[in-house]
Amino acid sequence: MVKAIRTDGELECPAVDAGLRAHGVELAILPEGISEGDLCAAVADADLLLMCYTPITARVIEAAPRLKGIVKYGVGIDAIDIPAAMARGIPVVNIPDYAEETVAEAAFALMIALARRLPAITHAVAEQGWIWPEARWLGRDIAGATLGLVGCGRIGRSLARMAGAGFRARVLGYDPYLDATAMREAGIEKVDALQDLLAASDFVSIHSVLNQSTRGMIGAAELACMKRTAILINVSRGALVDEAALVDAVMEERLGGVGLDTYSLEPLRKAGHPMSPLYRHDNVILLPHLAFFTVEAMQRLEADTLTRCEEILQGRPVTVRSNDPRLRAQRAGIRFA
Repeated sequence: MVKAIRTDGELECPAVDAGLRAHGVELAILPEGISEGDLCAAVADADLLLMCYTPITARVIEAAPRLKGIVKYGVGIDAIDIPAAMARGIPVVNIPDYAEETVAEAAFALMIALARRLPAITHAVAEQGWIWPEARWLGRDIAGATLGLVGCGRIGRSLARMAGAGFRARVLGYDPYLDATAMREAGIEKVDALQDLLAASDFVSIHSVLNQSTRGMIGAAELACMKRTAILINVSRGALVDEAALVDAVMEERLGGVGLDTYSLEPLRKAGHPMSPLYRHDNVILLPHLAFFTVEAMQRLEADTLTRCEEILQGRPVTVRSNDPRLRAQRAGIRFA
């Protein structure tokens, strides 16, 4: 009997689950937050491991002698010890392109909501029934404003099109891995220094990959460069931002607004969490890591995930579509698309 483990069972994937079982796979679905020890025990006889958020450590990989592949049903791979998998010849694959437009739309929705002060206004109307135009309810236009993109990959470029061609914003971009010509073709003006981009932008949206060089890249010094009216959006990875410094900036009213979907420590909590103080501010929107969560995106995610699983279980090279160098460094059991 072929056995598969899927972690993070709170994220429902009925098509993946049904598809694996239809192929005769014994599937065990584990909850989010499972301990490393319990996961090691669960993977001891597993042929396939699917994960979304749960850390897949070297110890977990070592505990799975039958493992033929690891599938991240999502994009970010920073929770997987890829060198440990490569040492065992176990291919690792993600689903990189299922929600590019979806996540960009979520970032844009946060921009619009914060620019037009929708959280504060809807709260006031819910409390009072009606409000009149006063200075505290004044919104701001996106047309004519400057959007700064930190990271100009697929999601960043999608957002650039929406804000630039769609709303006539000026779009700046900071990305050391893209040249000015490629950015210009996407409607983005390349800026070489991150702090210069932050200082010039009315809106800043983060779309970088999390790795050792980008962790905490938006720190206290970078936040201090931003306009006091600027709005910061992060739908990428929480650890890209020094979250303590961000809380200080909000508490001291040094930013115009903040929209977040991801956090270094998840789940977020209203009390006892480093980001808990942000719940009290009506110029802050906190999403529960759901920027990807639409009907269409989930259909794409489940279909692609099941296809990658089938490749692994049938002994075929698994298709890697991501350009992430950590995945591109693999040599065993993969093919690049």
